[in-house]
Amino acid sequence: MAIAPSSPTPAKTATSPLALMIRKLETHATLDRRDREAIQALPHHVRTFDASAYLVREGDSLQHCSVLVSGYAFRQKVTGDGLRQIVSLHIPGEPLDLQHLFLDLADHNVQTLTRAEVAIIPRAALQELALSHPAIGHALFVNTLVEGSIFREWALNVGRRDARTRLAHFLCEVAARLDAQGLDGVRGYELPMSQEQIGDALGLTAVHVNRTMKLLESEGLIVRTRRWISIPSWTALREVADFSSRYLHARSKAD
Repeated sequence: MAIAPSSPTPAKTATSPLALMIRKLETHATLDRRDREAIQALPHHVRTFDASAYLVREGDSLQHCSVLVSGYAFRQKVTGDGLRQIVSLHIPGEPLDLQHLFLDLADHNVQTLTRAEVAIIPRAALQELALSHPAIGHALFVNTLVEGSIFREWALNVGRRDARTRLAHFLCEVAARLDAQGLDGVRGYELPMSQEQIGDALGLTAVHVNRTMKLLESEGLIVRTRRWISIPSWTALREVADFSSRYLHARSKAD
């Protein structure tokens, strides 16, 4: 059975702003108590941003790295003609710009999708932590490798899957990633994206997204209540989506 909406966008569920970051890193790597305490002790401050705020602009030289505490964010590239491609979606606990630990210039934009809280960590402090705590450095490196794995799957999704499979795969991925973070799960979650934004992530027009979403509904694969997506049968949606969570490299219940 589908679950009815129970909450708005994923929210901060732990007392420390960096607790969800630790949970995220531990889905891919092992950290001991001292490592977790070292991460918690990082100097940081938390800022609240409205939806559509820029956290990173292409060409910026950044002196900090950010972690999403609540809400959603996305990365995007824009053509010279102003056409946008959303290249990744981010959920609470995920670092937004680890590449800026060692690369000086941003080559893409990062924006908030919803109102969001962001923990801002000085770049030098995170560099020192990564170099002085091998397990943390390893976890940050693995996290970056997993981001690359997700980018490859998105390229395959946009380049080779049809619209029905493409959208179903996207919905499965969001469910699996939320599930791994202990936020909502594979039976239902809120997806606060407009049809235009989904289209920019999937290489489809808003009209095509609307048509395809209705098709998945008519087939009983999803149930929509405003922006809440309920999944009556995870197995059925995953089969249509050609989805395996292997590329997420997480200990998730969603495969």
